[in-house]
Amino acid sequence: MNSELRDLKWALVASRHRSLRQAAETLNTRQSTLSRRLHDLECELGVDLFERTTGGTKLTPVGREFLDAARPIVDEADRLFLTFKTRRNGGRRPLRIGICSSLSAGNLRETLAELCRQIADADVLLVDGAKEGLLGELAAGAIDVAILTSGGRWNDRVLPLWGERVVVAVPGHHPLNNRPTIKWRELCDNRILLTRSGIDSELEQLLSVKAGGSGTLRISYQDVSLDRLLSLVGAGYGVAPLLEGAVGFVCPGVAHRELHGDCGQMRLQFAAYWKETNSSPMLQPFLDLLRARYPDLSVSATSG
Repeated sequence: MNSELRDLKWALVASRHRSLRQAAETLNTRQSTLSRRLHDLECELGVDLFERTTGGTKLTPVGREFLDAARPIVDEADRLFLTFKTRRNGGRRPLRIGICSSLSAGNLRETLAELCRQIADADVLLVDGAKEGLLGELAAGAIDVAILTSGGRWNDRVLPLWGERVVVAVPGHHPLNNRPTIKWRELCDNRILLTRSGIDSELEQLLSVKAGGSGTLRISYQDVSLDRLLSLVGAGYGVAPLLEGAVGFVCPGVAHRELHGDCGQMRLQFAAYWKETNSSPMLQPFLDLLRARYPDLSVSATSG
């Protein structure tokens, strides 16, 4: 059973990379070992989970379906191991925070810094992902609290937080770099680089509404992290809409400009989501800190 769980975890890591070499580096194992274990898993299931080409490795449709079902199982197992391992060591488990946007700058970064200043032994575990996936992990108890954009299906506790401006990363030599702000109509005339995780799906939806349908947008999806996405921007492959929390990540040849709609700045609002029954000892201090930093908003939310 341990071997099967490990193979599922390795397959999930491999699915996040377009390269088995990069996945093996993340797992601190040999590429040949990872490839053999994935092959054995496919043989056991009787299906091909990955399509292997000279350009890299990507999930097959059945592979994506299988790993979507496997992910909550692996997350729950990780949560159980973490809970009992921490208890055995006599320590306090970290506050598990789900996030869907960069924290290289902005409110979330400052909030976490303040938590560290107030509680010397504060320990957090950040879990990155898309909004719907993180809400699912929150419901399953795999994470304690999630800092996400407002809205969506959630029937438990919610605390309204801050708003973040939408900005656009553009190549330094791009004509849009000469303007203090960018209108969304001007953005839609360019190739738009997006990832399939994090906040990008909501940014796409926002732009699609403005453009009257996603069919009019020139979107190029990239299965890479933020640093590699910005590297593509710097190389001239397109522009990338981001939230202002990502502007602290500096990439050569890339500039950031505010994105404006017909009524001015385009923004997305954030909120904290959690379960009332959550018993993490670090959750309440974290919520108290959020309320202290945003008192004008906390009055509209019920106490935790």
